[in-house]
Amino acid sequence: MNRSDLQLLLEKIKSVRAAVFGDFCLDAYWFLEQDKSERSVETNLDIEFVRTQKHYLGGAANLAANIAGLGIDRTFAIGVVGSDIYGDKIKCELIKAGIDTEHLSCQKSDWNTNVYFKRIHDSREKNRIDLGAYNKLSSAMVDQLLESIETVLNEVDVLLINQQCKTGLFTACFRNQLEELITKHTEKTVFVDSRDYAESFKAVPIKINAQEACRIAGFDDPGGETNLDRVKEASELLFKLRNQPVFVTCGINGAVVSDDSGTFHLPGLQFVDRLDTVGAGDSFYAGASVVTAAGFDAVTSAKFGNFVAGVTVQKLFQPGTSSPLEVMELYDDHSYLYETELAEDIRKAFYINGSEIEIVRTIDHVSGITHAIFDHDGTISTLREGWEKIMEPMMVKSILGEQYEYVDRSSLIEVTQAVKELIDRSTGIQTLAQMQMLIDLIKDFGFVNADQIQDMHGYKRIYNKELMKKVKTREERFNIGEFDVEDFTLKNAPEFLSILHQKGIELYLASGTDIDDVIHEAELLGYAHLFQGRIYGSIGDIKKEAKKIVMKQIMDSIDTTNFGQIVVFGDGPVEIKEARRCGALAVGLASDEPRRHGLNLSKRTRLIRAGANIVIPDFSQMEKLLRLLNI
Repeated sequence: MNRSDLQLLLEKIKSVRAAVFGDFCLDAYWFLEQDKSERSVETNLDIEFVRTQKHYLGGAANLAANIAGLGIDRTFAIGVVGSDIYGDKIKCELIKAGIDTEHLSCQKSDWNTNVYFKRIHDSREKNRIDLGAYNKLSSAMVDQLLESIETVLNEVDVLLINQQCKTGLFTACFRNQLEELITKHTEKTVFVDSRDYAESFKAVPIKINAQEACRIAGFDDPGGETNLDRVKEASELLFKLRNQPVFVTCGINGAVVSDDSGTFHLPGLQFVDRLDTVGAGDSFYAGASVVTAAGFDAVTSAKFGNFVAGVTVQKLFQPGTSSPLEVMELYDDHSYLYETELAEDIRKAFYINGSEIEIVRTIDHVSGITHAIFDHDGTISTLREGWEKIMEPMMVKSILGEQYEYVDRSSLIEVTQAVKELIDRSTGIQTLAQMQMLIDLIKDFGFVNADQIQDMHGYKRIYNKELMKKVKTREERFNIGEFDVEDFTLKNAPEFLSILHQKGIELYLASGTDIDDVIHEAELLGYAHLFQGRIYGSIGDIKKEAKKIVMKQIMDSIDTTNFGQIVVFGDGPVEIKEARRCGALAVGLASDEPRRHGLNLSKRTRLIRAGANIVIPDFSQMEKLLRLLNI
């Protein structure tokens, strides 16, 4: 799907009319503060205070909001709510979203609106409280719902069925009657997303998750999102049994689709920031169904569903919706997660000629390298090795503030884990962007008062001060001869740069470190001249990522019809991601920086998932690597 394809798709779905039938729910987020100084007089228990509360549409209500948000012609809601404030809230929010609620009925007895009370303390969700688990659908309401569905089917292009709650709406009797009604309207597109009763709807396309697919297919082992071979097997089997398209969502690993053209895996999208996957399935479902209703094939529909879900997972503590503009913006800056099973299992690795050079995917398009882009830290230089060990405690202390010395052990562990995850997913981006992510964590945990939180430049200064102590000490020992170049570079890295330069290949250095420091360190270690001024780094602007700028400049400067002319070397996912997106050859350096040679398994995983064609631990086997690259 190219950009013009996406624009055409967004234009065509504007004429689609859709109806959503199912469990209309409300997600209530309570952000708690615990004050142990005050106890309940009646129970003598500590009181939990709700600092703020937020309400978001859930289940079929969220699905309807997602569909309406995509800019289609009209969206109808069909379902049941209780005679309570939560039912009123759902109706109000749906109307705000431009959704027709004429057929959203109210059952006044034996029915509470389905509400999920999600209690958040220190950015962690505690035990949930659910309302509506004992609902009983009246016979009169059954007739009313079936009549509403029949009426609305005559006005729409697609009906989406959403079963969220095991009890209440989808009784065995009602499911049978609904199935009969659907079979009477074979001219209409009908989709089903059912957590518990997907087997009951045999004549329509289904959207299910990986575990559900394996369960329905009858596999003893339910499988998982990363066991893609098993998920594809289940999806294909379900299509053969049903003869209807099957859409299987696989979390961060994208989706598997089966129809009469075959079974396909569509990779998931890659993100740097934290994600909230609540409602992601609804978003995928919304996108895939309306695109199918607009006349597109199942694979195209699933691709679009991935982008819709990709927008919403970036919206924290809310199910979220996606607008056409947001989908287009994500498309313009997207990258995929690749080879997830291989990335997690080194036993699947394939090496050339008994070497340590791992081939992740074929590279037969290499035909004369003319440009080579290198990341710096961890790819060539190890002068800053150990930066993570400086950044981690600095971030932990920044998050905890004055409570660092006194906070309980569980909170300390939770904060430390959040920091580790931040560093892991942000490796390779400029430091300033990492500090902005730190600020988001500081606000989420709430240990530091808002008026005491510094800006990203302030936190960067704190980090740089500690890092440069270490770097300056190493530089001093280098200058007096206690260390030499080999002690602060990856195995054979300077020699490899020199060979490429001698071959007439234009070299570029792109780093997330400040530009002045990159130039200084490259000069110190003796290879700055090989880049002939083509050295790029952070300039203190979070909106200008050096690696993206370099990639664009190179692609603009050469004949991009031959992507094999550009090779990118890096130990972080950012540069590999940019290489893959631009069509360049990506060589991942899974480098063990403390030893300066050998394989780092964690880096290997990140680099393969980012899209590396080749993974090497260092440049020790550079002759074999040069032959592989036809240099």
